[in-house]
Amino acid sequence: MTRSQFRGEIVGIGSASGIRVVVGRWRSSPLGSFADIMVETAAGHRVLLAPSPEVAEFVAATYSFDAVRIEEVRVDETPDGGWSVASPSLALEVHVGGRTVLGRLLRLVPRRVAESPAWCTLTDPVARVALRGVRTRGSAGAGRREWYGATDHRSVTRIAGSFDGVDLGELRPVLPPPRFGFSSTPPTPSITQVVTTVAW
Repeated sequence: MTRSQFRGEIVGIGSASGIRVVVGRWRSSPLGSFADIMVETAAGHRVLLAPSPEVAEFVAATYSFDAVRIEEVRVDETPDGGWSVASPSLALEVHVGGRTVLGRLLRLVPRRVAESPAWCTLTDPVARVALRGVRTRGSAGAGRREWYGATDHRSVTRIAGSFDGVDLGELRPVLPPPRFGFSSTPPTPSITQVVTTVAW
């Protein structure tokens, strides 16, 4: 079995337009440092925005999309600790608040423990009950298995932006949960520090 780990952060937001966006900023991975974007429109159309064919191939084999676009994806940190996300399809400003109660609890767990597939397996039943749509382990595409080891969690307080020229509108919960894979981000808009382990 081959295992790969992706270390970084995931932002998940909902919007008044019905568009839900998940942005991954991966500082360390087998594919190098990169950012990718998953979008589900109000009509349920799922789009992957990937910065290279290699990233697109790996992500599209692991998750489910109706369309894949290869385009530059840029994520910059703003002076207040938020994110500025830009691609030809998406413009998004994310304002980040303080650490949540969940984040404080996650930081009590030693990092090596929190990142391990064994811990993710143990916490999965709790996540299913406490966070609608969230799983910490499961089956992905192409016979792969995944584990999500969260180590921190902060709130998102405000957004601004557009997708394909459609204004996102005000911040809303990430509901219904996007249908990219077996798990969604937490329903409350947030940024999660995570280590994703993929095995096949």
